Amino acid sequence: MRILVTGNKGFIGSNLVSALSDHDVVTYEWGERFPGVMDLDWVIHAGAISSTTERDVDKVFRQNYDFSVQLYEECKTFGVNFQYSSSASVYGMGKEFKESSPVDPRTPYAWSKYLFERYVKDHPSGSIVQGFRYFNVHGPGEDHKGNQASPFHQFSKQAERTGQVRVFENSDKYLRDFIHVDQVIATHKSFFNVKESGVWNLGTGQTMSFLDVAKKFSNNIIEISIPEVLKDSYQSYTCADMGKLNKSLATIKA
Repeated sequence: MRILVTGNKGFIGSNLVSALSDHDVVTYEWGERFPGVMDLDWVIHAGAISSTTERDVDKVFRQNYDFSVQLYEECKTFGVNFQYSSSASVYGMGKEFKESSPVDPRTPYAWSKYLFERYVKDHPSGSIVQGFRYFNVHGPGEDHKGNQASPFHQFSKQAERTGQVRVFENSDKYLRDFIHVDQVIATHKSFFNVKESGVWNLGTGQTMSFLDVAKKFSNNIIEISIPEVLKDSYQSYTCADMGKLNKSLATIKA
């Protein structure tokens, strides 16, 4: 198959490119010439401003929404199947995590992801279109993400540098659904064989506290206050309902 991967220099995009080495992969990064899609079988759109603390709304929507719409419309025109990354941040402070649950986006990033989902829903394609709401992805290739890297990455680097790990106060109560990037990539590849369109949660259905993650790397743990910029949007709990995704994957194993 011939596949375009956007965001190929990013965390998930770079892992996708490596995992798809048995296919004919072409890549796109923001700022390059707009990619042609006419001769492609699939586009996997993983490129985005992924910072949940970015407050420049125009910048976020220009890259995460406007470009996504343009790329999606090109795929519609030429009948190219389309996968795209969405985010569990669309659930906001909600406590239910089914794909049909109410959404509560709290940041420009979360809004850009949710509104693109809505655009796809309101402008259906004749091809297969699959969106994945990533939960907390971690794994190799996060070095460039700085304070946006996963707790697994940040805590391991802190422990290496100082022997300590800094966590937010009450981090035992911050429970997240952490999923390794290898599992994310495996799902993308499996869904090439799922002949349906829609939006799916992509997590594990299990949670781990930030404190328990920190303890994997050091017992010398320092508590710090949560930054003001995060207080209104920082999710204290996420746990993917995996029923829909597991049901879809079962169709290719039957």
